[in-house]
Amino acid sequence: MKVVNYISEAFEELKSNVTWPEWAEVQRLTIVVAVFSVLFALATAGVDKVFEQALAGFFNLLK
Repeated sequence: MKVVNYISEAFEELKSNVTWPEWAEVQRLTIVVAVFSVLFALATAGVDKVFEQALAGFFNLLK
């Protein structure tokens, strides 16, 4: 019964005490997050490629 009471109180708090953003702001911030996610993924892939080539060059020197 405690779990049901906890869930019920949590939903009531979400309905009455939480300030939800406007839909336009949600869309704008979603686009910002998506753009930064793509940029971060590209930067990570670039660093990975640089390290891959650096290690390949290093091991080719050892041959």
